[in-house]
Amino acid sequence: MFTVLDDFRDEFNIAESKLGIIVGIGFLTGFLSQIFFAPLADKGHSKKLVITGIVIEIVGTLFMAFGHAFLPLLIGRLLTGFGVGISEPALRRILILSDPERMGRNLGLIVSASVAGFTAGPIVSALTADTLGLSAPFLIVAACLLPVMYGLSRLKFQEANIEDAPTQRLAFDMLRIRPLAGAIVIGLALFAMIGTFDAIWSVMMDDMSAPTWVANLGISLFAFPMIFLAPIGGRMTQKVGPFKASIGGLSIASLFMVMYGVLWSPYPMLVIGILHGVVDGLTITGGSAAVAIVAPRDRLASAQGLFGGLQTLTGGIAAVAAGTAYGIIGRSTFVWCAIMMLIFIAIGAWLAKDSLRITGKDVAIETAPA
Repeated sequence: MFTVLDDFRDEFNIAESKLGIIVGIGFLTGFLSQIFFAPLADKGHSKKLVITGIVIEIVGTLFMAFGHAFLPLLIGRLLTGFGVGISEPALRRILILSDPERMGRNLGLIVSASVAGFTAGPIVSALTADTLGLSAPFLIVAACLLPVMYGLSRLKFQEANIEDAPTQRLAFDMLRIRPLAGAIVIGLALFAMIGTFDAIWSVMMDDMSAPTWVANLGISLFAFPMIFLAPIGGRMTQKVGPFKASIGGLSIASLFMVMYGVLWSPYPMLVIGILHGVVDGLTITGGSAAVAIVAPRDRLASAQGLFGGLQTLTGGIAAVAAGTAYGIIGRSTFVWCAIMMLIFIAIGAWLAKDSLRITGKDVAIETAPA
């Protein structure tokens, strides 16, 4: 979707501010679904959540395929965000508990899988949107989700014991755990960056008269290194410490965001995009690993849902704000995003100041003190 936003603008006469809303609504529904449904994974319903989420994603993708106006595109984005939000915390819980000693590597693998799809998307879009129409890439995604749903439905794994499950319906009480709150706030910087980047990249490329392949390739080059580096980065993160990895990686990423706002040509931006992807690939698992280490063991999915939900809410706000700001201040939007990232990092580091040096070797996945 992100690579055809300029097509939505030009063919369907959808304003930049409304494009920002389309992008942002998926983040908002991702927030709500993770907050309200993630605790159910800690109560023995992980598999149901994963399958239900994929079904909703398929329906949302079909709306995106056949929606040629603002409202149906908005509904489609809403549903896809909702589906992802339902399934992702449950998936992370399964991965973390399946092999705690290799948690970092496993979290890196799920990032690799996610990013591989994200990288393939612009390629599919570039090959099919112009020749087969804007519906084609969305129909291909919907078709690919069907065998994924079937395969996951046949997997067997140990669910949480319903009798011993936590009684809390929501996870906001865990924000009293200062290291957990710090990890979450640091992680907000990542989605402030993602929301801004996704909302205005392709529109900015179009305004800079860049060829369509440059806009598509830019997103792919940004994401491609993560496919191979995320598992390596996950192991590194667990060794050197998830807080150190997150703070270092996101601080460097904020500098790259400034460069997107000041560089004079799309082509050096492609080089920056590669470097950006390398840094993110090596450090992107830091946030979820930190949350997994400091969260109570019996509420892992709830903690991951709280983390992911607040991230997606931040991404949605950033996308809407970036779409609006771009129409007013142009590429300076990237610079303001970098400033917000550094503020999130500073606040999070202060909250988690007593736990910044923890590593996977120092702390087992166990109940954290409140």
